[in-house]
Amino acid sequence: MAPRANWKGFLRLSLVTCPVALYPATSDTEKVSFNQINRKTGHRIKYLKVDAETGDEVTSEDIVKGYKVDTDTYIEVTKDELDDIALDSTHTIEIDEFVPKADIDNRYLIRPYYLVPDGKVGHDAYAVIRETIRSMDKVAIGRVVLTNREHIIALEPLENGLMGTLLRYPYEVRSEKEYFDDIQDVKLTRDMLDLAKHIVEKKSGAFEPELFEDHYETALIDLINKKRSGMPITAKAAPKTGGNVISLMDALKKSIANEKDAAPAAKVARDTDKETAKYTKAKKPKKRVEGQREMLLPISGKGGKDAAAKAATTPKTAADKPVRAPARAKKAG
Repeated sequence: MAPRANWKGFLRLSLVTCPVALYPATSDTEKVSFNQINRKTGHRIKYLKVDAETGDEVTSEDIVKGYKVDTDTYIEVTKDELDDIALDSTHTIEIDEFVPKADIDNRYLIRPYYLVPDGKVGHDAYAVIRETIRSMDKVAIGRVVLTNREHIIALEPLENGLMGTLLRYPYEVRSEKEYFDDIQDVKLTRDMLDLAKHIVEKKSGAFEPELFEDHYETALIDLINKKRSGMPITAKAAPKTGGNVISLMDALKKSIANEKDAAPAAKVARDTDKETAKYTKAKKPKKRVEGQREMLLPISGKGGKDAAAKAATTPKTAADKPVRAPARAKKAG
């Protein structure tokens, strides 16, 4: 099932307009997530909205927003008042200017989106806007209203489409001066820099994100699989320390020596990873029901012993591994 668009409207460059849809380019829904449960019953924990002073539960219709001005003083703001000042969504991304991509400070980047034609009409206008941005080697800066707030969005060509990146406002970006002022101004010798550059050159390569591995996610899945199978969980041994480093120069020299020893094994591992990545890309994923997620086995009774025992005696299948759910679109803003 195709993801649902976060926003639909029009992309406009002067008098050139085309219908477009905005989709999130990233997702966190594939990561392993947990629910909080009652250890005694195995039931999920339910949270109630209660008055901080009386402890009484408060219904949704009695809850309003409040801006804190003092310890116990709030300025109450109603939904009607917020609706009165809300920006009218024009459902149009207006391109205001074009800037060099290098001029955009990375600290202003929030999250990427895919901007695609919406429907069968407007592809010509979409292509004109896309190729104009591409030919000028610039980024288009526009405005879009998401959930009653206006956002700045930077548009740039990506293959045969457009990628839009939401940008922060200046008041959202902290100055580096309050963090960097106390950094000492030290003098480095040429030998130190040459050794450090040598290490960098040895570790240099192409950017290949398909080879990245989330080691914590892998460990989580391994832990869940072991618990499903009723296998004993052993505590990990504390990592061994390398001892005290006498000097920065010694540390650089030791690093180079370690790199030389590790280079052959690293090359073999890299080549293996590349082949695995190619195979994984070529292999078509199995179709799964939307929302299906096979994680922990059902817990019967108060503990989880019955389920664990059942899992231990159940023949292993491919379905026994945790399977991530398909990415679901989240509301932007």
